[in-house]
Amino acid sequence: MSQVFSKSPKHCAEKQSFTVDKSYKKLFFALSSFFTVVLAFIFLIWLTLHPSKPHFSLTQADIYQLNLTRPSLLNSSIQLTLLSVNPNKRVGIYYDELQAYAAYKGQQITVDTSIPPFYQGHEESNLLTAFLQGNGFPVAPSFGFEVGRDQSAGRMVLSLKVIGKLRWKVGTWVSGRYRFNVNCVSVMAFGPNVVPISPFIGTSRGTQCSTDV
Repeated sequence: MSQVFSKSPKHCAEKQSFTVDKSYKKLFFALSSFFTVVLAFIFLIWLTLHPSKPHFSLTQADIYQLNLTRPSLLNSSIQLTLLSVNPNKRVGIYYDELQAYAAYKGQQITVDTSIPPFYQGHEESNLLTAFLQGNGFPVAPSFGFEVGRDQSAGRMVLSLKVIGKLRWKVGTWVSGRYRFNVNCVSVMAFGPNVVPISPFIGTSRGTQCSTDV
């Protein structure tokens, strides 16, 4: 005599639920493995190429105006030329949202001036020019005293700064944006015979800048 085994609806539902759960787990592990491989591949490329941060140097800085109209209001006019170098052999750089300004004794003395965005190829160099101005720019009450003291000492130290964002380009892959800061310290002759309200105050050349990414 043969025996017939029948399963209750409850047993069938449990089996179906187990099958669905198993399928989801397989899909989850497959997707996880895929993304892990992709991320590992990108990380290996990054380690292999290891992009170096760009190099900046101050080619020339000319101060045309730096005088107080009132004790705390400054008129400034500075033109700077920077050399930007991409030292990487396999990585290009997109520069976005570039702003330049000048600072003296820790205080900003010009408004932020935009520099047009650009792309820099492998081991490529570019000259960047910006004309920085401040008309009636508010400064600390001690500004005039500090300038007079530097004039007596025979030199003036200015900080010329560029801030912005960059993106690395490897083949067709482009990274997200990274903020970077460039700081150039310019030392200019500023003796007693130089008058701050003259049309031309001084020039600085050949200064290496620091870059943080």
